Amino acid sequence: MTIRRISRSLAFALAGLAFACSPLVLQPAAAKEMLVVDLVSEPSSLDPHKQWNPDSYYVYRNIFDNMLTRDDAGKIVPQIATAWEYVSDSEIVFSIRDDVVFHDGEKLTAEDVAFSIGRIIDPAFASPQLGQFNKIVSAEATGEHEVTLKTDGAYPVLLAQLVKLSIVPKHVVEAVGDDEFNLKPVGSGPYKIGEWKRGVSVSLVRNDEYWDDKGAFAGAEFRAVPDAATRVANLQSGTADLGVSLDSDLAAQLEGSGAAKPLTVLTERIGYVKLNPARGPLDDVRVRKAIAQAIDKQAIVEGLLGGFDQPLDQMATPSHFGFVEGIEAAPYDPEEARRLIEEAGAAGKTLSFATSPTFDQRIVQAIAQMLSDVGLKVEIELTDMATYLQRVQSEPTNQPFISFGRWSCACQDADGVLYPLLHSSSSWSAAANPDIDALLDKARNTLDEGERLEAYKSVSTYVAEQVPLVPLYQAAIIYGAASGLEWTPTANESMFLNRMDWTD
Repeated sequence: MTIRRISRSLAFALAGLAFACSPLVLQPAAAKEMLVVDLVSEPSSLDPHKQWNPDSYYVYRNIFDNMLTRDDAGKIVPQIATAWEYVSDSEIVFSIRDDVVFHDGEKLTAEDVAFSIGRIIDPAFASPQLGQFNKIVSAEATGEHEVTLKTDGAYPVLLAQLVKLSIVPKHVVEAVGDDEFNLKPVGSGPYKIGEWKRGVSVSLVRNDEYWDDKGAFAGAEFRAVPDAATRVANLQSGTADLGVSLDSDLAAQLEGSGAAKPLTVLTERIGYVKLNPARGPLDDVRVRKAIAQAIDKQAIVEGLLGGFDQPLDQMATPSHFGFVEGIEAAPYDPEEARRLIEEAGAAGKTLSFATSPTFDQRIVQAIAQMLSDVGLKVEIELTDMATYLQRVQSEPTNQPFISFGRWSCACQDADGVLYPLLHSSSSWSAAANPDIDALLDKARNTLDEGERLEAYKSVSTYVAEQVPLVPLYQAAIIYGAASGLEWTPTANESMFLNRMDWTD
């Protein structure tokens, strides 16, 4: 099977040139040179092969191009790879663009693509994303504009995962090292790094030599603004143009304000509570079940999230392949939860609950109260995102008792959720169950959809019965945007600056 990109017609190109040269069309963009975006936290990394979290991804996704990408409808489309052909179930040949230049002026080559893949699958590099790519065995430049990628058997999620694989310049990384590259990343994307003021902001500058659609804004500034109310105030005052992670109450403040508007989309992101069976009393399944039954998901969705989100009984949404009809988690039953806590001798036990300002703290506080109501003592530990990530990715015995999370693989496949959160090889997982490892391995090693669904059914049944995770809801994301910003949010939560425009 070969999939090739349809080139733009000459007429379209000429029309685009005329459009770009028109001073009347350029006027709105010229009137808004700098787009100001308020994030919750500063990026924990600008190296795209390191952390995978929203505040980092929002920024570095504009600095780098990926092997593949998704259009606004969610369809996988070419980016650096223009075409691909399966030689066998485990070998695929990619054609690489020959007109892409890195921000330092050096041409992007097949060697850079092979290097980028080899870097993220190298266990010594210890990428938190490794679990999403470790089915890849090797990548080799087999021609001037060709890369051959081999996997360990069939890998049905390969293309969906390559949507997230950014291409870095081999010559820069090898010359400066990983730490320096993180501070001053060099990509080939529509924007390049300006200045990273640690703890304050990251500025980007438009790449006027970009090979594809160029951004409407000459620059962008991503600021760390932990307080959501302040993000809304900045939108209303005009000192920010886009704000992330608003709740329904704050979004309502923007309705009819004239200065700004809410933008929302139901995503593939899953809100969940992670429990740590490696630490007592959570090593007792009765306590884990009690926690699940103490949490009123419907009240959280309706009372705190404004009904935008959808309660879930499994760690997959209807938009994921691997979502299984009929999986039912333990129902909300605080009386039964209290009985189980007392039966297990866990009443009055103190449990730390890790969270970060990136998450909606109303939800964290509500869950903590629900657990307290059934006899547990919960201490919320709020840290910056970098510290939170370090804790939840540590050895299981050092991970928090409980942590709140919102997970998206941007791949629309259960493999991207269940494998990193449950497979014992993943730094994210607190589980260590050989049977679950075998099921997850089976599901990512066959192209037979029936076999994959059966494996995921068994895994989701295990989650419902053994409760290493408590799925809460399919998350809707709410942004606040200046009235002049033209942008349609997507389910995979990408913030592509060159897909935005401005009208006065």
